[in-house]
Amino acid sequence: MTRWLITGAAGMLGRDLQAALAGRDVTALSRAELDITDPVAVDAAVAGHDVVVNSAAYTKVDDAETHEDDAYAVNATGPRLLAEAAVRHGAKLVTVSTDYVFDGHGTAPYAEDAPTDPVNAYGRTKAAGEAFVREIAPDSSYVVRTAWIYGAHGPNFAATMLRLAGSHDTVSVVTDQVGQPTWTGDLAARIVELVDSDAPAGTYHGTNAGQGSWFDFTQAIYRELGLDPDRVLPTDSTAFVRPAPRPAYSVLGHDGWSRAGLSPMRDWRDALRAAVAAGALTA
Repeated sequence: MTRWLITGAAGMLGRDLQAALAGRDVTALSRAELDITDPVAVDAAVAGHDVVVNSAAYTKVDDAETHEDDAYAVNATGPRLLAEAAVRHGAKLVTVSTDYVFDGHGTAPYAEDAPTDPVNAYGRTKAAGEAFVREIAPDSSYVVRTAWIYGAHGPNFAATMLRLAGSHDTVSVVTDQVGQPTWTGDLAARIVELVDSDAPAGTYHGTNAGQGSWFDFTQAIYRELGLDPDRVLPTDSTAFVRPAPRPAYSVLGHDGWSRAGLSPMRDWRDALRAAVAAGALTA
């Protein structure tokens, strides 16, 4: 029986990974239970497992601009230690990365092997983590980049929009950032499928298919929940100046799945409909 270890298990993706692995031999460790920046703790945790899924991350994008060392410890050093331990103990490693490793200047979906060029500290630390994993465990690791995730078990954009719907007549949402809203339920299932299928090691883009702006996503959320989408008003990024710049175009290509004999993840609108039906969207 395959023995799985999930790091960052109390987070939004970590919780959905546990659901996707229900009935299997799983050790699920939260940040409080495993500090992935501690080499001794990491080695002890990885020992005895066949697959390690690293969903632990420093995700405070704006805070990372002034706390890049802290972000680097979790997003780069942590994956490095996990990769080293996985190699020592003969385990496969899946580490979750981000669309923010790209600069967002593209006009066509980013391929898995496209050059990275992050525009903020968070993206730099995640790109460093990817590089460590590929260098240390090139034949036994998966880098799964995701983007714009939402789900039932943590703060996220969709939950924020629903909360605002309860307190505001209208919400203003940007139209000039385009990406792929991704349900963590779908992402978790795909990570399990990736490992179960014994797909080739490498980089995969774990996002729902299609594309849309944050404005499009919010209008779709409202429609699925029976709210008036006209309450969502278009604006642009100049209305929301934040410490960390965001990529304007975060659409990821999915050719890696086809090369591995797997279908790309379903369209984000279909995933959103399924997430609502599953009760995964709450304010």
